Amino acid sequence: MIEARRLRKEITIPTGVNVEVAEFITVTNKNFHVKKKLTYPTLIITKNENKIIIEPKVYTKREKKIINTFKSHLLNMIKGVQEPYEYRVKICASHFPMTVTMEGKKLIVKNFLGEKVPRKADILENADVKIEGDLITITSPDKETAGQIAANFEQSTRITNRDRRVFQDGLWITKKSRD
Repeated sequence: MIEARRLRKEITIPTGVNVEVAEFITVTNKNFHVKKKLTYPTLIITKNENKIIIEPKVYTKREKKIINTFKSHLLNMIKGVQEPYEYRVKICASHFPMTVTMEGKKLIVKNFLGEKVPRKADILENADVKIEGDLITITSPDKETAGQIAANFEQSTRITNRDRRVFQDGLWITKKSRD
């Protein structure tokens, strides 16, 4: 058994940020919001004035791991509503001129390596995607959403059965949001 007071984690909520704890934990400020479901059978998450408290019902190593994971998620949510996370993806085309456009909630890549069928990538909710020349900028208050969209873009132009040193065309993540 682990000592009880070391497992209890408290996160101070900064001014201007509102946190609601229910089935979903919602973190908002005047411009952005992030909503996430953080549940575990042996953990209790509560809000007390300007603090979020994560407490275990049972004190074991497993609860310690989950508590630290939840604390990281909550800190990322709070940081994201204060200043959104930004990823940059570069459009690289040397063999064939490819066209990258947005249609609704999809990114369309046409003429990738001369292919006739366009490649598509999903754009998730709660994110802003801008295409400026050969640079795609993804901003979102949710770190996981921004990273997943950038990964979707990069995976949409994945090449198989070709030499990666020669065929370097595609969409490549050039800047990740760091903590």
